[in-house]
Amino acid sequence: MEVIPELYDIFQGEVASVTEYGAFIKIPGTRKQGLVHKSHMSNCRVDQPSELVDVGEKVWVKLIGKEKTDEKLKLSLSMKVVNQGTGKDLDPNNVTLDQDARKKGSFKDYTSQKITLEAVLNTVCKKCGCPGHFAKDCFVQPGGTKYTLIPEEEEIPPEEEKKAHKSEDFVKKRKKEKKRKKKHKSKTPSELGDSDSGESDAGDVQPSRKKAKRTEKASASQKRKKKKHHKKKHKD
Repeated sequence: MEVIPELYDIFQGEVASVTEYGAFIKIPGTRKQGLVHKSHMSNCRVDQPSELVDVGEKVWVKLIGKEKTDEKLKLSLSMKVVNQGTGKDLDPNNVTLDQDARKKGSFKDYTSQKITLEAVLNTVCKKCGCPGHFAKDCFVQPGGTKYTLIPEEEEIPPEEEKKAHKSEDFVKKRKKEKKRKKKHKSKTPSELGDSDSGESDAGDVQPSRKKAKRTEKASASQKRKKKKHHKKKHKD
């Protein structure tokens, strides 16, 4: 009767065949073989198992798994947890094996599943009555501040933008006029009087010049008349 080693036992076996995904090892005392997957052949990445082992070579292995399918027993072996020179167990507590098993179990293929998004924007919180979130996500305390989503800004057509600019310019002009009127009102009566007198002086300068010119002309004409009168007397 064939005696199969117990789980996590270490033994030395002969390489029966080498494939692209690993190597099959003969189990001593039986006609069965176990598979050393290329991920368990070394701590480093192995692309070609034939680069590490050859057919007929003896290696140290550890039995890490037993699986029975269709009345056939599949045995999984590992080389990386055993010292190939002495046959010493490098992972007596099976920590490395547990980590490898977790890595395989943590991977899940989600490509066949559809991604669905919840319509959060169209929901209303039952707790605070504000739209945009669920009651479970609401952080508003009773009587506290309520928060809502900020509405999106609507695009203004170019014609309305021009009108808005014109109205802004008109408003700016009105403001400037108001400021000027306020400054004029805020002036004291003396300042206003000075400004008025300055304006009146400036206005009186021009008519005084005209008067001076007229008087000069009149005096010149009188002198001419007197000269003519004297000439007549001398002749007589």
